[in-house]
Amino acid sequence: MKHRKKVTVSSVIVTAILLVVAFIQLFPLYWMFTFSLKSNAEIFGGNIVGLPQNWEWENYVEIFSRANMGRYMLNSVIVTALTIFFTALLSTMATYAIVRLKWKLSRLVYLVFLVGMMLSIHAVLLPLFVNLKPVLDTYAALVLPYVAFNMPTAILLMVGSLEGLPKEMEEAAFIDGASIYRIFFQIIMPMMMPILSTVAILTFLSAWNELMLAIAFVSGEDAKTMTVGVNDMVGKYSTKWGLIGAGLTVATIPTLVMFAFFSNNVQKSLTMGAIKG
Repeated sequence: MKHRKKVTVSSVIVTAILLVVAFIQLFPLYWMFTFSLKSNAEIFGGNIVGLPQNWEWENYVEIFSRANMGRYMLNSVIVTALTIFFTALLSTMATYAIVRLKWKLSRLVYLVFLVGMMLSIHAVLLPLFVNLKPVLDTYAALVLPYVAFNMPTAILLMVGSLEGLPKEMEEAAFIDGASIYRIFFQIIMPMMMPILSTVAILTFLSAWNELMLAIAFVSGEDAKTMTVGVNDMVGKYSTKWGLIGAGLTVATIPTLVMFAFFSNNVQKSLTMGAIKG
């Protein structure tokens, strides 16, 4: 006989709560998408959360033809990709030096990196602007501070993970004559892939959605990112709010794709280091 699972009051309550939470989480995405397909008259005419009466698909065409969104999106992809690459590489190198290599100032250097998490972008905005003058209006003006601000968090996550990994494979490689660089790139990096996925997602969110530094350090069209491009739409084209909604929707899609592809690795990274040996 097949045993049917009993439906209890507690399971019904839990399911109802989860449905409410799911609705709260998904509603902003629904509202943003429908908002992007409405005209100003419909948005301010009372149809705020309902489906569009006239589907304004031309808003998506207009953001790429008039608002130069294609160029801004390419700039965001380049800046974010470079930030993720250098953050992951430099943070993994620093973590390996702190955890595996034996030197007197390793813990002090680790603490210095952690102090970087306490620094606010607002507090260092002016010094950064002065020091980055030679590279203003270029990708480097954004990549350099993005990497610097993301490395402390990345190192904090990686140190705990690397401490939980066994040393036997590295010791065997040393005995076989492998250099430290070969051990790092062929053993350590593959073993750190789950936590690197988490670092990549966090770095992606930080760099892709950043606005303050992008406005302050980039004024030309050649290196302007999507966040600045969407911000410039306010008042630039008589504030057609459907265009802004379309720009926000396009900017949100890569974030959803990142979570869809790397969510499993993020779950694995949360348990790395829980069991040693």
